[in-house]
Amino acid sequence: MSQGTKLYDAVIAGYICVDLIPDLTGNDPSANVSAFFRPGKLIEIGGLSYTLGGVVANTGIAMKKYKKEVYLNGLIGKDFIGEIARQSLNKHHLGEGIDSTTDAGTAFGLVIAPPGIDRIFLESPGCSRLFDTTHIHFDKVAQSRVFHFGYPPLLRKFYLDNGKMLCDLFAFIQGMNVVTSLDFSLPDVDSESGRVDWPFIMQRVLPSVDIFVPSLEELLQIMAPDQYALIKASCGEEDMIDQIPVDTIRGLGRAIIALGVKILLVKAGHQGAYLFTGDVGPINGKRGFALSVEDWNDRECRCPAFEEDPARVKNASGSGDAAAAAFLCAILDNEGPETALQYAVLAGRNNLYFHDMHHDHGDWAEMTEEIRSRTVTVR
Repeated sequence: MSQGTKLYDAVIAGYICVDLIPDLTGNDPSANVSAFFRPGKLIEIGGLSYTLGGVVANTGIAMKKYKKEVYLNGLIGKDFIGEIARQSLNKHHLGEGIDSTTDAGTAFGLVIAPPGIDRIFLESPGCSRLFDTTHIHFDKVAQSRVFHFGYPPLLRKFYLDNGKMLCDLFAFIQGMNVVTSLDFSLPDVDSESGRVDWPFIMQRVLPSVDIFVPSLEELLQIMAPDQYALIKASCGEEDMIDQIPVDTIRGLGRAIIALGVKILLVKAGHQGAYLFTGDVGPINGKRGFALSVEDWNDRECRCPAFEEDPARVKNASGSGDAAAAAFLCAILDNEGPETALQYAVLAGRNNLYFHDMHHDHGDWAEMTEEIRSRTVTVR
Protein backbone atom coordinates (compact mmCIF):
# COMPACT_ATOMS: atom_id res chain seq x y z
CA MET A 1 0.00 0.00 0.00
CA SER A 2 1.10 3.62 -0.63
CA GLN A 3 1.27 4.28 3.11
CA GLY A 4 3.89 1.56 3.71
CA THR A 5 3.11 -0.38 6.86
CA LYS A 6 0.36 2.02 7.87
CA LEU A 7 -3.18 0.65 7.57
CA TYR A 8 -4.92 4.04 7.42
CA ASP A 9 -4.14 7.31 5.70
CA ALA A 10 -5.92 9.15 8.51
CA VAL A 11 -7.81 8.74 11.76
CA ILE A 12 -10.34 11.56 12.13
CA ALA A 13 -11.47 12.08 15.72
CA GLY A 14 -13.51 14.53 17.75
CA TYR A 15 -16.87 16.15 17.16
CA ILE A 16 -19.66 14.37 15.28
CA CYS A 17 -23.31 15.39 15.10
CA VAL A 18 -26.46 15.25 13.02
CA ASP A 19 -27.52 18.46 11.27
CA LEU A 20 -31.28 19.05 11.02
CA ILE A 21 -32.08 21.46 8.20
CA PRO A 22 -35.55 23.03 7.79
CA ASP A 23 -36.36 23.77 4.14
CA LEU A 24 -36.77 27.55 3.98
CA THR A 25 -36.23 27.94 0.24
CA GLY A 26 -39.83 28.97 -0.33
CA ASN A 27 -39.53 32.01 1.91
CA ASP A 28 -38.92 35.63 0.91
CA PRO A 29 -35.22 36.03 -0.04
CA SER A 30 -35.39 39.80 0.49
CA ALA A 31 -36.24 39.57 4.20
CA ASN A 32 -33.57 40.48 6.74
CA VAL A 33 -32.90 38.45 9.88
CA SER A 34 -34.97 40.61 12.23
CA ALA A 35 -37.97 40.55 9.90
CA PHE A 36 -37.67 36.83 9.26
CA PHE A 37 -37.55 35.89 12.96
CA ARG A 38 -40.07 38.41 14.25
CA PRO A 39 -41.60 37.24 17.59
CA GLY A 40 -45.00 35.61 17.15
CA LYS A 41 -44.47 34.98 13.44
CA LEU A 42 -45.34 31.55 12.01
CA ILE A 43 -42.81 30.36 9.45
CA GLU A 44 -43.94 27.60 7.13
CA ILE A 45 -41.18 25.26 5.94
CA GLY A 46 -41.02 22.81 3.08
CA GLY A 47 -39.83 19.91 5.20
CA LEU A 48 -36.90 18.81 7.30
CA SER A 49 -33.77 17.10 6.01
CA TYR A 50 -30.91 15.69 8.01
CA THR A 51 -27.27 14.87 7.40
CA LEU A 52 -24.21 13.93 9.36
CA GLY A 53 -22.17 16.89 10.53
CA GLY A 54 -19.04 17.75 12.43
CA VAL A 55 -15.40 17.23 11.54
CA VAL A 56 -15.46 13.46 11.99
CA ALA A 57 -18.19 12.83 9.43
CA ASN A 58 -17.56 15.73 7.07
CA THR A 59 -13.80 15.50 6.73
CA GLY A 60 -13.71 11.72 7.12
CA ILE A 61 -16.30 10.89 4.47
CA ALA A 62 -14.85 13.47 2.08
CA MET A 63 -11.41 11.88 2.42
CA LYS A 64 -12.90 8.49 1.70
CA LYS A 65 -14.58 9.95 -1.40
CA TYR A 66 -11.09 11.08 -2.37
CA LYS A 67 -9.94 7.42 -2.17
CA LYS A 68 -8.14 7.58 1.16
CA GLU A 69 -8.32 4.90 3.85
CA VAL A 70 -9.86 6.53 6.92
CA TYR A 71 -10.99 5.51 10.38
CA LEU A 72 -13.57 7.67 12.15
CA ASN A 73 -13.49 8.08 15.92
CA GLY A 74 -16.27 9.84 17.84
CA LEU A 75 -19.12 9.44 20.30
CA ILE A 76 -22.91 9.33 19.75
CA GLY A 77 -25.84 8.63 22.04
CA LYS A 78 -28.13 5.63 22.04
CA ASP A 79 -31.10 7.77 21.05
CA PHE A 80 -33.16 8.42 17.92
CA ILE A 81 -30.67 10.94 16.52
CA GLY A 82 -27.86 8.55 17.33
CA GLU A 83 -29.61 5.85 15.31
CA ILE A 84 -29.77 8.22 12.35
CA ALA A 85 -26.03 8.84 12.72
CA ARG A 86 -25.24 5.13 13.07
CA GLN A 87 -27.25 4.16 9.97
CA SER A 88 -25.67 6.96 7.93
CA LEU A 89 -22.16 5.96 8.98
CA ASN A 90 -22.79 2.31 8.23
CA LYS A 91 -23.85 3.20 4.68
CA HIS A 92 -20.30 4.45 4.20
CA HIS A 93 -18.83 1.49 6.12
CA LEU A 94 -17.31 3.93 8.60
CA GLY A 95 -19.16 3.19 11.85
CA GLU A 96 -16.59 0.89 13.45
CA GLY A 97 -14.78 3.53 15.50
CA ILE A 98 -17.84 5.45 16.70
CA ASP A 99 -18.58 4.68 20.35
CA SER A 100 -22.05 4.94 21.91
CA THR A 101 -23.23 6.12 25.32
CA THR A 102 -26.48 6.25 27.30
CA ASP A 103 -25.24 9.10 29.48
CA ALA A 104 -26.25 11.87 27.05
CA GLY A 105 -27.94 12.32 23.69
CA THR A 106 -26.26 12.64 20.32
CA ALA A 107 -24.96 16.08 19.38
CA PHE A 108 -27.15 17.83 16.83
CA GLY A 109 -27.42 21.16 15.12
CA LEU A 110 -30.36 23.11 13.73
CA VAL A 111 -29.17 24.82 10.56
CA ILE A 112 -31.38 27.85 9.88
CA ALA A 113 -30.65 29.03 6.35
CA PRO A 114 -33.31 31.40 4.94
CA PRO A 115 -32.77 32.50 1.32
CA GLY A 116 -30.38 35.44 1.13
CA ILE A 117 -29.43 35.28 4.81
CA ASP A 118 -26.22 33.78 6.20
CA ARG A 119 -26.76 30.54 8.09
CA ILE A 120 -27.59 30.50 11.79
CA PHE A 121 -26.55 27.44 13.80
CA LEU A 122 -28.28 26.24 16.95
CA GLU A 123 -25.90 23.61 18.28
CA SER A 124 -26.42 21.06 21.06
CA PRO A 125 -23.06 19.38 21.80
CA GLY A 126 -24.84 16.51 23.59
CA CYS A 127 -22.59 13.59 24.44
CA SER A 128 -19.62 15.23 22.72
CA ARG A 129 -19.22 17.06 26.01
CA LEU A 130 -18.34 13.65 27.47
CA PHE A 131 -15.93 12.64 24.70
CA ASP A 132 -12.38 12.23 26.02
CA THR A 133 -9.20 10.26 25.42
CA THR A 134 -10.82 7.03 26.68
CA HIS A 135 -12.89 7.10 23.46
CA ILE A 136 -9.87 7.50 21.16
CA HIS A 137 -8.73 4.23 19.62
CA PHE A 138 -4.98 4.64 19.93
CA ASP A 139 -4.29 1.26 18.35
CA LYS A 140 -5.85 2.61 15.15
CA VAL A 141 -4.01 5.93 15.46
CA ALA A 142 -0.72 4.01 15.61
CA GLN A 143 -1.64 2.44 12.26
CA SER A 144 -2.34 5.79 10.56
CA ARG A 145 -0.25 8.41 8.80
CA VAL A 146 -2.29 11.40 10.03
CA PHE A 147 -4.33 12.01 13.17
CA HIS A 148 -6.85 14.76 12.46
CA PHE A 149 -8.78 16.15 15.44
CA GLY A 150 -11.56 18.67 15.34
CA TYR A 151 -13.64 21.20 17.18
CA PRO A 152 -12.15 21.54 20.70
CA PRO A 153 -14.64 24.32 21.63
CA LEU A 154 -17.44 21.72 21.38
CA LEU A 155 -15.52 19.01 23.26
CA ARG A 156 -15.70 20.09 26.90
CA LYS A 157 -13.18 17.60 28.28
CA PHE A 158 -10.53 19.01 25.95
CA TYR A 159 -10.81 22.66 26.99
CA LEU A 160 -11.23 22.22 30.75
CA ASP A 161 -8.18 22.74 32.97
CA ASN A 162 -6.62 25.09 30.40
CA GLY A 163 -6.77 22.45 27.70
CA LYS A 164 -4.59 19.91 29.54
CA MET A 165 -6.21 16.89 27.86
CA LEU A 166 -5.87 18.47 24.41
CA CYS A 167 -2.20 19.31 24.98
CA ASP A 168 -1.42 15.86 26.40
CA LEU A 169 -3.20 14.16 23.50
CA PHE A 170 -1.26 15.96 20.78
CA ALA A 171 2.08 15.60 22.55
CA PHE A 172 1.48 11.86 22.94
CA ILE A 173 0.40 11.26 19.34
CA GLN A 174 3.21 13.34 17.87
CA GLY A 175 5.55 10.82 19.50
CA MET A 176 3.80 7.90 17.75
CA ASN A 177 5.32 8.48 14.29
CA VAL A 178 2.00 10.03 13.24
CA VAL A 179 1.48 13.50 11.73
CA THR A 180 -0.86 15.57 13.92
CA SER A 181 -3.55 17.82 12.44
CA LEU A 182 -6.00 20.15 14.19
CA ASP A 183 -9.20 21.83 13.04
CA PHE A 184 -11.33 24.26 15.02
CA SER A 185 -14.83 25.65 15.42
CA LEU A 186 -15.82 29.16 16.43
CA PRO A 187 -16.29 29.35 20.22
CA ASP A 188 -19.63 30.80 21.28
CA VAL A 189 -18.60 33.90 23.24
CA ASP A 190 -21.63 33.50 25.54
CA SER A 191 -20.91 29.87 26.39
CA GLU A 192 -18.48 28.17 28.74
CA SER A 193 -16.04 27.53 25.87
CA GLY A 194 -16.21 31.21 24.93
CA ARG A 195 -14.82 32.16 28.33
CA VAL A 196 -11.82 29.85 28.02
CA ASP A 197 -8.35 31.39 27.65
CA TRP A 198 -7.80 30.07 24.14
CA PRO A 199 -4.58 32.02 23.45
CA PHE A 200 -3.02 30.31 26.47
CA ILE A 201 -4.24 26.88 25.35
CA MET A 202 -2.98 27.41 21.80
CA GLN A 203 0.47 28.37 23.05
CA ARG A 204 0.58 25.04 24.88
CA VAL A 205 -0.86 22.75 22.21
CA LEU A 206 0.45 24.15 18.91
CA PRO A 207 4.07 23.04 19.49
CA SER A 208 2.69 19.49 19.11
CA VAL A 209 0.56 20.27 16.02
CA ASP A 210 2.06 19.61 12.59
CA ILE A 211 -0.86 20.85 10.47
CA PHE A 212 -3.43 23.44 11.58
CA VAL A 213 -6.50 24.24 9.45
CA PRO A 214 -8.74 26.86 11.14
CA SER A 215 -10.98 29.39 9.44
CA LEU A 216 -9.87 33.01 9.45
CA GLU A 217 -12.51 34.02 12.01
CA GLU A 218 -11.61 31.09 14.26
CA LEU A 219 -7.93 31.93 14.06
CA LEU A 220 -8.53 35.55 15.03
CA GLN A 221 -10.87 34.68 17.89
CA ILE A 222 -8.64 32.06 19.51
CA MET A 223 -5.37 33.95 19.06
CA ALA A 224 -6.46 37.60 19.44
CA PRO A 225 -9.90 37.64 21.10
CA ASP A 226 -9.85 41.36 21.91
CA GLN A 227 -9.09 42.27 18.30
CA TYR A 228 -11.76 39.81 17.16
CA ALA A 229 -14.35 41.50 19.36
CA LEU A 230 -13.43 44.97 18.05
CA ILE A 231 -13.64 43.94 14.40
CA LYS A 232 -16.83 41.97 14.99
CA ALA A 233 -18.49 44.97 16.65
CA SER A 234 -17.47 47.35 13.89
CA CYS A 235 -18.36 45.34 10.78
CA GLY A 236 -22.16 45.69 11.09
CA GLU A 237 -23.85 43.89 8.20
CA GLU A 238 -20.54 43.47 6.34
CA ASP A 239 -18.83 40.11 6.16
CA MET A 240 -16.26 40.03 8.94
CA ILE A 241 -13.70 38.32 6.69
CA ASP A 242 -13.54 41.45 4.55
CA GLN A 243 -12.78 43.61 7.59
CA ILE A 244 -9.66 41.74 8.77
CA PRO A 245 -6.52 43.51 7.50
CA VAL A 246 -4.04 41.45 5.50
CA ASP A 247 -1.27 42.54 7.87
CA THR A 248 -3.26 41.05 10.73
CA ILE A 249 -3.64 37.76 8.87
CA ARG A 250 0.07 37.65 8.11
CA GLY A 251 0.92 38.44 11.72
CA LEU A 252 -1.32 35.66 12.98
CA GLY A 253 0.13 33.23 10.45
CA ARG A 254 3.69 33.98 11.45
CA ALA A 255 2.81 33.69 15.14
CA ILE A 256 1.31 30.23 14.60
CA ILE A 257 4.38 29.02 12.69
CA ALA A 258 6.64 30.47 15.41
CA LEU A 259 4.81 28.30 17.94
CA GLY A 260 5.88 25.16 16.07
CA VAL A 261 3.15 24.43 13.54
CA LYS A 262 4.72 23.23 10.28
CA ILE A 263 1.80 23.90 7.92
CA LEU A 264 -1.03 26.39 8.50
CA LEU A 265 -4.03 26.54 6.18
CA VAL A 266 -6.34 29.48 6.91
CA LYS A 267 -9.76 29.00 5.27
CA ALA A 268 -11.19 32.38 4.28
CA GLY A 269 -14.48 31.67 2.51
CA HIS A 270 -15.05 33.86 -0.53
CA GLN A 271 -11.50 35.18 -0.17
CA GLY A 272 -10.05 31.72 -0.78
CA ALA A 273 -7.35 30.50 1.59
CA TYR A 274 -3.97 31.47 3.00
CA LEU A 275 -0.99 29.18 3.52
CA PHE A 276 1.90 29.65 5.93
CA THR A 277 4.66 27.12 6.47
CA GLY A 278 7.77 26.60 8.55
CA ASP A 279 10.13 23.64 8.38
CA VAL A 280 8.31 20.55 7.04
CA GLY A 281 11.29 18.34 7.77
CA PRO A 282 9.66 16.80 10.88
CA ILE A 283 6.65 15.78 8.75
CA ASN A 284 8.99 14.06 6.29
CA GLY A 285 10.39 12.15 9.25
CA LYS A 286 7.04 10.34 9.50
CA ARG A 287 6.38 7.26 7.38
CA GLY A 288 5.20 7.87 3.80
CA PHE A 289 5.85 11.62 3.65
CA ALA A 290 8.27 13.13 1.14
CA LEU A 291 7.25 16.77 0.81
CA SER A 292 9.68 18.89 -1.18
CA VAL A 293 11.54 20.91 1.43
CA GLU A 294 12.59 23.40 -1.23
CA ASP A 295 8.96 24.02 -2.23
CA TRP A 296 7.30 23.80 1.19
CA ASN A 297 9.67 25.41 3.68
CA ASP A 298 9.05 28.99 4.88
CA ARG A 299 6.21 29.90 2.54
CA GLU A 300 3.45 32.53 2.67
CA CYS A 301 0.88 32.51 -0.11
CA ARG A 302 -2.80 32.92 -0.87
CA CYS A 303 -5.09 31.26 -3.38
CA PRO A 304 -8.18 33.31 -4.32
CA ALA A 305 -11.52 31.56 -4.37
CA PHE A 306 -12.49 29.70 -7.51
CA GLU A 307 -15.31 31.42 -9.36
CA GLU A 308 -18.70 30.11 -8.32
CA ASP A 309 -21.98 29.90 -10.19
CA PRO A 310 -24.65 31.41 -7.88
CA ALA A 311 -27.36 29.45 -9.67
CA ARG A 312 -25.74 26.19 -8.59
CA VAL A 313 -25.25 27.05 -4.91
CA LYS A 314 -27.31 24.74 -2.71
CA ASN A 315 -25.64 24.40 0.66
CA ALA A 316 -22.63 25.93 2.41
CA SER A 317 -22.56 23.51 5.36
CA GLY A 318 -19.32 21.56 5.57
CA SER A 319 -17.33 23.61 3.05
CA GLY A 320 -14.52 24.19 5.52
CA ASP A 321 -14.34 20.49 6.36
CA ALA A 322 -14.28 19.60 2.66
CA ALA A 323 -11.43 22.05 2.13
CA ALA A 324 -9.48 20.50 5.01
CA ALA A 325 -10.09 17.02 3.63
CA ALA A 326 -8.76 17.90 0.18
CA PHE A 327 -5.77 19.72 1.67
CA LEU A 328 -4.82 16.71 3.80
CA CYS A 329 -5.24 14.37 0.83
CA ALA A 330 -2.89 16.51 -1.25
CA ILE A 331 -0.29 16.45 1.52
CA LEU A 332 -0.68 12.68 1.84
CA ASP A 333 0.05 12.53 -1.91
CA ASN A 334 3.15 14.70 -1.36
CA GLU A 335 1.83 17.45 -3.65
CA GLY A 336 3.43 20.90 -3.70
CA PRO A 337 2.06 23.77 -1.58
CA GLU A 338 0.39 25.66 -4.45
CA THR A 339 -1.36 22.51 -5.64
CA ALA A 340 -2.49 21.53 -2.14
CA LEU A 341 -3.84 25.03 -1.60
CA GLN A 342 -5.80 24.89 -4.85
CA TYR A 343 -7.33 21.53 -3.95
CA ALA A 344 -8.49 22.99 -0.64
CA VAL A 345 -10.07 26.07 -2.19
CA LEU A 346 -11.68 24.11 -5.02
CA ALA A 347 -13.16 21.49 -2.67
CA GLY A 348 -14.66 24.25 -0.53
CA ARG A 349 -16.21 25.85 -3.63
CA ASN A 350 -17.52 22.56 -4.99
CA ASN A 351 -19.18 21.77 -1.67
CA LEU A 352 -21.51 24.74 -2.24
CA TYR A 353 -23.06 22.87 -5.16
CA PHE A 354 -24.10 19.77 -3.17
CA HIS A 355 -27.34 19.16 -1.32
CA ASP A 356 -25.51 16.56 0.78
CA MET A 357 -21.70 16.49 0.72
CA HIS A 358 -21.69 12.88 1.86
CA HIS A 359 -23.48 11.59 -1.23
CA ASP A 360 -23.11 14.20 -3.99
CA HIS A 361 -19.40 14.93 -3.51
CA GLY A 362 -17.34 15.09 -6.70
CA ASP A 363 -14.26 12.94 -7.03
CA TRP A 364 -10.54 13.68 -6.95
CA ALA A 365 -10.01 13.15 -10.67
CA GLU A 366 -12.59 15.83 -11.50
CA MET A 367 -10.89 18.33 -9.22
CA THR A 368 -7.48 17.46 -10.64
CA GLU A 369 -8.75 18.07 -14.16
CA GLU A 370 -10.25 21.44 -13.20
CA ILE A 371 -7.02 22.55 -11.51
CA ARG A 372 -4.99 21.58 -14.58
CA SER A 373 -7.38 23.25 -17.01
CA ARG A 374 -7.52 26.63 -15.27
CA THR A 375 -4.96 29.30 -14.56
CA VAL A 376 -5.23 30.24 -10.89
CA THR A 377 -2.70 32.66 -9.49
CA VAL A 378 -1.38 31.56 -6.12
CA ARG A 379 0.55 34.43 -4.62
